[in-house]
Amino acid sequence: MLHTVLAVSILAATIAVVVWRPRGLGVGWPAVIGALLSLAVGTVRVTDLPEVVGIVGDATIAFVAIVLISLVLDRAGTFAWAALHVARWGGGSPWRLFVLVVLLGAVTSALFANDGAALILTPIVVGIVAELRLGARATLAFVMACGFIADTGSVPLTISNLVNIIVADAFDLDFLGYAAVMVPVGVVSVLASLATLALYYRRALPSRYETGDLRSPADAVVDPLTFRAGFAVLALLLVGYALAGPLGLSLGTVACAGAVVLLALALLGRRISVPAVVREAPWQIIVFSAGMYVVVLGLREHGVTALVADLFTWLGGHGLLVTALGVGVVVALLSSVINNLPATLVAVLAIDAAAPSGVLREAMVHASVVGADLGPKLTPIGSLATLLWLEVLAAKGIRITWGQYLRTGIVLTTPVLVLSLAALAGVIALQGAGA
Repeated sequence: MLHTVLAVSILAATIAVVVWRPRGLGVGWPAVIGALLSLAVGTVRVTDLPEVVGIVGDATIAFVAIVLISLVLDRAGTFAWAALHVARWGGGSPWRLFVLVVLLGAVTSALFANDGAALILTPIVVGIVAELRLGARATLAFVMACGFIADTGSVPLTISNLVNIIVADAFDLDFLGYAAVMVPVGVVSVLASLATLALYYRRALPSRYETGDLRSPADAVVDPLTFRAGFAVLALLLVGYALAGPLGLSLGTVACAGAVVLLALALLGRRISVPAVVREAPWQIIVFSAGMYVVVLGLREHGVTALVADLFTWLGGHGLLVTALGVGVVVALLSSVINNLPATLVAVLAIDAAAPSGVLREAMVHASVVGADLGPKLTPIGSLATLLWLEVLAAKGIRITWGQYLRTGIVLTTPVLVLSLAALAGVIALQGAGA
């Protein structure tokens, strides 16, 4: 009993320090301290550590490489170029622009992970909205749309979110197999998000805007060589991700190859500071992931994740739809309270212990991804990306209180989560019937 209390207390304290981040403390250090405490008090054994590398090693390497790719392309002007095109395609209609920004955010999140969509695209959109003089209420609507779609748009591909990669690695899901299930679910998630956002902010947008003062998209391109080559590298990366499984390669290997190529091109172009880009990469996410997994292992060793496994087993006894909805909602709620990374690690251990089979296993595994992707939007502490996103906005003079965020997050997230999980159950049922 004592070790159970200690394991839960260490997790709670670690999450609290990650959220608090005194003196700008990097997110990796609290996780490292939590892991060392777990080893010191005996909630985790040293012999458990090799398991950590197996679960989070490739996933975090792949994630850092994907963020590096997005940072290089951002410095080259790719995202600003796309956003300026979108502003012109809006044709003076704020509603059309709103829809296009949401869709751009969804594509960015799918291809460059949720962190790239939230942290890179949001400041660009804020700048464009300021150029168009749409006003404070419209600015808030566009900001929340960017932040919200960054996570709800991160369902369709394994590369779209760190937790996707972790779950895919843990249960041996290859890129194409994952996409076959989750691309349709991702489409539902994006469309439901768009409808929910449009309904929620229906009175926030003005009637028209003028495009005459907007910069030309071509003016946003800083490094023409890297900008042009970036599209080819992205296409090759998607092919590489698809072939990684059959060739026995990890996603981390493919993503690292793409990052190295783009960094080399940036060096040749001499317009981008490559050392600055490398410094900005989220290196601490590697130690954060490893440290958090050690902390969560303490929950498994002392029976806490077994309780979640029992709940998943009970849900599995009530059919496919209940399983998908139940597991997804449980993981979403866990994500909103303890952050989506530890929630995902708990879900992985619980599903492994529950040992479901057939369509129920497929439903639990994929529902855990949907819950971990969408659940963080319920609260400000649901994901590291959201916490950093709020800091970026505050630096630009846009302050969103936790109370404001909670009220908005619950209203926007709940219907999208339920619809996405129902769609997941439908996709698995249809694929099972056609097999």
